[in-house]
Amino acid sequence: MITRLAILGATGSVGTQALDVVRAHPDLLRVTALQAKRRGARLDGLAAEFGARSLLGETDLDTFVTADDVDLVLVATPGIAGLVPTLAALEAGKSIALANKEVLVTGGHLVRAACGGAGPRLRPIDSEHCALWQCLVGERSSEIERVTLTASGGPFRDLPQAELRRVTPEQALRHPTWRMGPKVTIDSATLANKGYEVIEARWLYDLPYERIKVVIHPQSIVHALVEFVDGSVKAQLAAPDMRLPIQYALLNERHLPGPAARLDLVSAGRLDFRGVEPGRYPCFEVVLETARSNDLGAMIGLSAADEVAVERFLEGELDFLMIADLLRRGAELGARLARTAAPGLAEIFSIDAGVRAALRAVPASA
Repeated sequence: MITRLAILGATGSVGTQALDVVRAHPDLLRVTALQAKRRGARLDGLAAEFGARSLLGETDLDTFVTADDVDLVLVATPGIAGLVPTLAALEAGKSIALANKEVLVTGGHLVRAACGGAGPRLRPIDSEHCALWQCLVGERSSEIERVTLTASGGPFRDLPQAELRRVTPEQALRHPTWRMGPKVTIDSATLANKGYEVIEARWLYDLPYERIKVVIHPQSIVHALVEFVDGSVKAQLAAPDMRLPIQYALLNERHLPGPAARLDLVSAGRLDFRGVEPGRYPCFEVVLETARSNDLGAMIGLSAADEVAVERFLEGELDFLMIADLLRRGAELGARLARTAAPGLAEIFSIDAGVRAALRAVPASA
């Protein structure tokens, strides 16, 4: 049976790699709809190649993904823009392959209510969450002690902390193991993305925060681990190639030959692990502090602040360490703007807009 696929963010890193997977499995996957925020000429070329309808921009995404010719929606658009089409698609009975962290950071309570956690309706594409998804197949939740997400540590994991304030956008965009879009790459350098993944794990696997750990693993070969109550540990290993978790999600938990690189442990040589060094990743600390508060308004504000802060850092307006300052301000403001404990869609976007407006007015760093 062929799965009819809509891809949001088709010209970005995840979208482009997803199309590699589609090309490898024409008997199982058919692209029927492609969307991109920019790169219109590239989008037109892809639409012609796959015989798909296309949409340039972010208007009417909910209508775009709920059409009758769509079974599965790959949400690879960055930021809160992915929340509306995710919820619309789920309400329309579609399945979601999710490559957008902010969807669960800002609206995890709504997504979980719509479909539950990770599974056929909600297929995580983050390498770490796809790894957990695989490790948890067939396991009893009562026998799980904790889960561990790995982080590469980004390009500054060994840089003296005193030099962090002087790092440039160009340096922050040079990720040592992964090739991603600019927003995700900066979030990896600050480790904000790993804090987001802790929040995602809470919604995807119904785990309390105290049972979700993070360790630095520079080689990016072990993607996640599950520790059981008897002390045994199950890990998922693979080469750092996003096409592998993308394929697993698009093919709904099937391991088939594909375009991803193969893992050679002999060539890898060694696998290192270490704890997250206190003070090196202040954004990570702010995200976890906000998550553990269970204040959903604060998490919405934090997400909005991160989008503004990363944009301003890339434009040279803020220094690297000021990103964390804006995240904390955003969380505090989001908590104040929230009118309910579990904001609905309209309130989420209202909080988001209020935080963005306030933080764009924060003076640039000297």
